[in-house]
Amino acid sequence: MQKIVSPIYKQIALDVANRIYHGSINEGEKIHGRSTLAGEYNVSPETIRRSIKLLEDMEVLTVSKGSGITVLSKDKAYSFIERFQEVESLGTMKNRLEELIDKRKEIDGEVNELINKITDLSNRLKNVNPLNTVEVQIPSPWKKSGDTIKELKFWQNTGGTIVGIRRGQNLIISPGPYATIEEGDIILVVGDYGVINNYINDI
Repeated sequence: MQKIVSPIYKQIALDVANRIYHGSINEGEKIHGRSTLAGEYNVSPETIRRSIKLLEDMEVLTVSKGSGITVLSKDKAYSFIERFQEVESLGTMKNRLEELIDKRKEIDGEVNELINKITDLSNRLKNVNPLNTVEVQIPSPWKKSGDTIKELKFWQNTGGTIVGIRRGQNLIISPGPYATIEEGDIILVVGDYGVINNYINDI
Protein backbone atom coordinates (compact mmCIF):
# COMPACT_ATOMS: atom_id res chain seq x y z
CA MET A 1 0.00 0.00 0.00
CA GLN A 2 1.34 3.43 -0.92
CA LYS A 3 2.21 5.54 2.12
CA ILE A 4 0.94 9.10 2.35
CA VAL A 5 3.89 11.49 2.71
CA SER A 6 2.99 14.99 3.91
CA PRO A 7 4.86 18.03 2.59
CA ILE A 8 7.88 18.94 4.71
CA TYR A 9 6.36 22.21 5.94
CA LYS A 10 3.41 20.27 7.42
CA GLN A 11 5.77 17.81 9.09
CA ILE A 12 7.71 20.70 10.64
CA ALA A 13 4.48 22.33 11.87
CA LEU A 14 3.48 19.01 13.46
CA ASP A 15 6.86 18.69 15.14
CA VAL A 16 6.62 22.22 16.58
CA ALA A 17 3.06 21.51 17.80
CA ASN A 18 4.27 18.31 19.47
CA ARG A 19 7.07 20.19 21.20
CA ILE A 20 4.55 22.70 22.52
CA TYR A 21 2.08 20.04 23.64
CA HIS A 22 4.73 17.96 25.42
CA GLY A 23 6.18 20.99 27.20
CA SER A 24 9.45 21.42 25.36
CA ILE A 25 8.17 24.87 24.46
CA ASN A 26 5.83 26.58 26.95
CA GLU A 27 2.86 28.89 26.50
CA GLY A 28 3.98 32.52 26.33
CA GLU A 29 7.48 31.50 25.34
CA LYS A 30 9.11 33.02 22.30
CA ILE A 31 10.62 30.55 19.86
CA HIS A 32 13.46 30.97 17.42
CA GLY A 33 13.08 33.22 14.41
CA ARG A 34 12.44 31.80 10.98
CA SER A 35 16.10 31.86 9.94
CA THR A 36 17.15 29.96 13.05
CA LEU A 37 14.35 27.41 12.59
CA ALA A 38 15.32 27.03 8.93
CA GLY A 39 18.83 26.10 10.03
CA GLU A 40 17.53 23.77 12.74
CA TYR A 41 15.31 21.84 10.30
CA ASN A 42 17.72 22.28 7.38
CA VAL A 43 15.07 23.82 5.11
CA SER A 44 14.52 27.17 3.43
CA PRO A 45 13.06 30.17 5.32
CA GLU A 46 10.04 29.97 2.99
CA THR A 47 9.31 26.43 4.20
CA ILE A 48 9.47 27.64 7.79
CA ARG A 49 7.18 30.56 6.93
CA ARG A 50 4.55 28.14 5.62
CA SER A 51 4.91 25.94 8.73
CA ILE A 52 4.49 28.91 11.07
CA LYS A 53 1.51 30.16 9.04
CA LEU A 54 -0.28 26.82 9.57
CA LEU A 55 0.22 27.05 13.32
CA GLU A 56 -0.77 30.72 13.35
CA ASP A 57 -4.01 29.94 11.50
CA MET A 58 -4.81 27.36 14.18
CA GLU A 59 -4.01 29.93 16.91
CA VAL A 60 -1.20 27.77 18.27
CA LEU A 61 1.15 30.74 18.11
CA THR A 62 1.26 34.31 16.92
CA VAL A 63 3.75 36.23 14.82
CA SER A 64 4.32 39.95 15.22
CA LYS A 65 6.94 42.31 13.93
CA GLY A 66 9.44 43.17 16.57
CA SER A 67 8.20 40.51 19.00
CA GLY A 68 8.82 37.48 16.79
CA ILE A 69 7.02 34.18 17.29
CA THR A 70 5.14 33.61 20.57
CA VAL A 71 3.41 30.42 21.72
CA LEU A 72 -0.27 31.01 22.51
CA SER A 73 -1.91 27.72 23.44
CA LYS A 74 -0.96 24.16 24.37
CA ASP A 75 -4.60 23.09 23.82
CA LYS A 76 -4.58 24.53 20.29
CA ALA A 77 -1.35 22.64 19.63
CA TYR A 78 -3.13 19.41 20.61
CA SER A 79 -6.06 20.28 18.32
CA PHE A 80 -3.62 20.80 15.46
CA ILE A 81 -2.01 17.40 16.11
CA GLU A 82 -5.42 15.68 16.10
CA ARG A 83 -6.45 17.40 12.89
CA PHE A 84 -3.18 16.44 11.23
CA GLN A 85 -3.61 12.78 12.20
CA GLU A 86 -7.20 12.73 10.92
CA VAL A 87 -6.07 14.08 7.55
CA GLU A 88 -3.32 11.45 7.39
CA SER A 89 -5.85 8.74 8.27
CA LEU A 90 -8.23 9.98 5.57
CA GLY A 91 -5.49 9.85 2.98
CA THR A 92 -4.59 6.30 3.99
CA MET A 93 -8.23 5.20 3.77
CA LYS A 94 -8.57 6.75 0.31
CA ASN A 95 -5.50 4.84 -0.87
CA ARG A 96 -6.90 1.60 0.56
CA LEU A 97 -10.23 2.26 -1.16
CA GLU A 98 -8.46 2.71 -4.50
CA GLU A 99 -6.65 -0.60 -3.97
CA LEU A 100 -9.92 -2.41 -3.20
CA ILE A 101 -11.60 -0.87 -6.26
CA ASP A 102 -8.74 -2.12 -8.45
CA LYS A 103 -9.06 -5.61 -6.93
CA ARG A 104 -12.82 -5.57 -7.47
CA LYS A 105 -12.30 -4.66 -11.13
CA GLU A 106 -9.92 -7.60 -11.47
CA ILE A 107 -12.40 -9.98 -9.80
CA ASP A 108 -15.25 -8.61 -11.92
CA GLY A 109 -13.20 -9.30 -15.02
CA GLU A 110 -12.63 -12.91 -13.97
CA VAL A 111 -16.31 -13.35 -13.11
CA ASN A 112 -17.38 -11.95 -16.49
CA GLU A 113 -14.95 -14.25 -18.27
CA LEU A 114 -16.36 -17.28 -16.45
CA ILE A 115 -19.95 -16.17 -17.16
CA ASN A 116 -19.10 -15.89 -20.85
CA LYS A 117 -17.64 -19.40 -20.84
CA ILE A 118 -20.70 -20.81 -19.09
CA THR A 119 -23.02 -18.96 -21.47
CA ASP A 120 -21.10 -20.25 -24.47
CA LEU A 121 -21.20 -23.79 -23.13
CA SER A 122 -24.93 -23.51 -22.37
CA ASN A 123 -25.65 -22.26 -25.90
CA ARG A 124 -23.77 -25.16 -27.41
CA LEU A 125 -25.62 -27.64 -25.22
CA LYS A 126 -29.08 -26.03 -25.32
CA ASN A 127 -30.45 -28.82 -27.49
CA VAL A 128 -28.99 -31.56 -25.30
CA ASN A 129 -31.18 -33.15 -22.65
CA PRO A 130 -29.65 -32.03 -19.33
CA LEU A 131 -30.52 -35.42 -17.81
CA ASN A 132 -27.82 -36.91 -20.03
CA THR A 133 -25.10 -34.81 -18.39
CA VAL A 134 -23.35 -37.14 -15.95
CA GLU A 135 -20.38 -37.04 -13.59
CA VAL A 136 -17.84 -39.84 -13.60
CA GLN A 137 -14.90 -40.03 -11.20
CA ILE A 138 -11.59 -41.26 -12.53
CA PRO A 139 -10.29 -44.08 -10.28
CA SER A 140 -6.92 -44.11 -8.55
CA PRO A 141 -4.69 -45.66 -9.67
CA TRP A 142 -5.58 -45.31 -13.36
CA LYS A 143 -3.13 -46.45 -16.00
CA LYS A 144 -4.27 -43.85 -18.50
CA SER A 145 -3.71 -40.94 -16.10
CA GLY A 146 -2.12 -38.05 -17.93
CA ASP A 147 -3.46 -39.00 -21.35
CA THR A 148 -5.26 -36.32 -23.32
CA ILE A 149 -8.89 -36.55 -24.36
CA LYS A 150 -7.69 -36.99 -27.93
CA GLU A 151 -5.31 -39.81 -27.00
CA LEU A 152 -8.11 -41.58 -25.15
CA LYS A 153 -10.34 -41.32 -28.25
CA PHE A 154 -13.06 -40.60 -25.71
CA TRP A 155 -15.88 -39.73 -28.08
CA GLN A 156 -15.07 -42.59 -30.46
CA ASN A 157 -15.08 -45.11 -27.61
CA THR A 158 -18.05 -43.86 -25.57
CA GLY A 159 -20.11 -41.54 -27.74
CA GLY A 160 -19.84 -39.03 -24.89
CA THR A 161 -18.55 -35.44 -24.91
CA ILE A 162 -16.52 -34.13 -21.96
CA VAL A 163 -17.86 -30.67 -21.15
CA GLY A 164 -15.97 -30.09 -17.91
CA ILE A 165 -13.28 -31.47 -15.61
CA ARG A 166 -13.42 -30.92 -11.85
CA ARG A 167 -9.91 -31.19 -10.44
CA GLY A 168 -9.73 -30.46 -6.72
CA GLN A 169 -11.18 -26.98 -6.21
CA ASN A 170 -10.82 -26.05 -9.88
CA LEU A 171 -13.38 -26.50 -12.66
CA ILE A 172 -12.10 -26.65 -16.22
CA ILE A 173 -15.00 -25.75 -18.49
CA SER A 174 -15.16 -26.99 -22.09
CA PRO A 175 -11.73 -28.64 -22.15
CA GLY A 176 -10.16 -29.06 -25.56
CA PRO A 177 -8.85 -32.31 -27.06
CA TYR A 178 -5.42 -31.74 -25.52
CA ALA A 179 -6.66 -31.47 -21.94
CA THR A 180 -5.37 -34.32 -19.80
CA ILE A 181 -7.43 -36.62 -17.59
CA GLU A 182 -5.81 -37.32 -14.21
CA GLU A 183 -6.44 -39.77 -11.36
CA GLY A 184 -9.14 -38.43 -9.04
CA ASP A 185 -10.64 -36.07 -11.64
CA ILE A 186 -14.39 -35.87 -11.94
CA ILE A 187 -15.38 -35.53 -15.58
CA LEU A 188 -18.67 -33.94 -16.63
CA VAL A 189 -19.91 -35.74 -19.69
CA VAL A 190 -22.90 -35.54 -21.98
CA GLY A 191 -23.60 -39.18 -22.74
CA ASP A 192 -24.58 -42.58 -21.34
CA TYR A 193 -23.28 -43.05 -17.79
CA GLY A 194 -23.08 -46.84 -18.01
CA VAL A 195 -21.07 -46.85 -21.23
CA ILE A 196 -18.73 -44.12 -19.99
CA ASN A 197 -18.20 -45.65 -16.54
CA ASN A 198 -17.48 -49.07 -18.02
CA TYR A 199 -14.96 -47.57 -20.44
CA ILE A 200 -13.17 -45.68 -17.67
CA ASN A 201 -12.90 -48.73 -15.44
CA ASP A 202 -12.00 -51.21 -18.18
CA ILE A 203 -8.99 -49.42 -19.66
